[in-house]
Amino acid sequence: MDSRYHIETREAPDAASHPSRFRVQVKKHKLVGMVLHELLFEYRGHPKVALSRPCVYGVFGRVVGGLAPKHELCVGCLRCTTQYPEMVQILPNPARRELGDSFLTWDLVDTILHEARSGAVPVRGAGYRGRFGGTGWDGMWTDMSEIVRPTRDGIHGREFISTAVDLGGRPSYLRFDERGEPLDELPQMLSLPLPFLLDLPPASLRAPALYRVLAGAARALGTLAVLPIADVLSQDLAGPHVAPLVTAEETSLLSRLSKAPRLIELAGWDRQRYTELSERFPGTVIAVRVPMDADLLPLVRDGGRTFHLIADYHGRVGDRFVKDLLLAAHQQLVAAGAREELTLIGSGGIAAAEHVPKAILCGLDAVALDTALWVALQARLEGECRDRETARLTLPRLPEAWGVQRLQNLVAAWRDQLLEILGAMGLREVRRLRGELGRCMFQEDLEAEAFAGIEGFIPRGRSHEASPEPMVL
Repeated sequence: MDSRYHIETREAPDAASHPSRFRVQVKKHKLVGMVLHELLFEYRGHPKVALSRPCVYGVFGRVVGGLAPKHELCVGCLRCTTQYPEMVQILPNPARRELGDSFLTWDLVDTILHEARSGAVPVRGAGYRGRFGGTGWDGMWTDMSEIVRPTRDGIHGREFISTAVDLGGRPSYLRFDERGEPLDELPQMLSLPLPFLLDLPPASLRAPALYRVLAGAARALGTLAVLPIADVLSQDLAGPHVAPLVTAEETSLLSRLSKAPRLIELAGWDRQRYTELSERFPGTVIAVRVPMDADLLPLVRDGGRTFHLIADYHGRVGDRFVKDLLLAAHQQLVAAGAREELTLIGSGGIAAAEHVPKAILCGLDAVALDTALWVALQARLEGECRDRETARLTLPRLPEAWGVQRLQNLVAAWRDQLLEILGAMGLREVRRLRGELGRCMFQEDLEAEAFAGIEGFIPRGRSHEASPEPMVL
């Protein structure tokens, strides 16, 4: 009997310095005056009492106490400010709020780093302090109203919830002859234990050290890392855990691989090259990497069955967000009667654990992680990072074992949060989450229902209308 899938997590401290959450501001002259007063008048003969440090977290644990506070230890409990308001103030660290960009905010960066450091689900005692609505993913809410008790403990291992997904084409039916032999070509499928792939780094981070970390993490997690074929060959990274990315001009390089990969990504649709790859690698899933707003129906008619849909790092193609783009693509394929025969993988705009189930609800089978991986490795974003070719990011020194563990921790934390969502919905496998719009709510729909007919209400636009045309394959 196969053992249950498990990700080994281990503490992986930050390799580079990270701005502390708070800055402790102490009025030193008042502190010195207070200590002298206590030594001379209140606690004469008891210097240990006068020189005691009031912070239980050790912020004032140096020999000089509050004259040189340890900002990195402050948790913002405000006990010192409450006790000595005229002397100590706790303020948010402005350097921390400069992390990330307008989409991958400093708070998301902070959360990702915690997950990569510990492998644990972040828990905040003060509860959720963010918005309950907004644009992008914030305008979509998962519905936990139909709770089925037996699956609630999947994260703790007491009940089993599957996160395995299948990639590849799936015919709607099979035909057999009188001897029981299939009349049609059997589909090419591969299974992954979790719905996460590791996507191609941006141009500014494409370096051998990062490629080795991505390949090592994919091997440890049992998933796939998408890497350029030229670098796969030059760095000797080929293996069942690597999915080579090729352009139409690079397909000949695949012949230099010692063994056929499980999945090959073709950059852009090229019917001739797609057919050639399908014939050359009959046991390999061929995925086509196209923009998320691409019209998939013509590609499906030409034989495409696995698509990797790409948005920019802010989750947009033009002025449309990934949520609406995925809903449009999924519903168009459903209306055409083709959705069950295809696999959709998505990249772009998935920067938090909660975005994964939302993307799957909108129609994806699996997601390919990008910016969250680089942040987990302590990459610093320089300016707005949207386009894969022009985004500017810098990485610290990258030991391979450390990098692999950080990515393992991140994926483990995200998988646990996915299990929590599935358990709360009463689902025993992530495959059943795909396109299950009855398990989610959209802010624009609820607002329209609640405020329609009220003077001055302007409904939000919806861009995921389905095509009513059925499709004959």
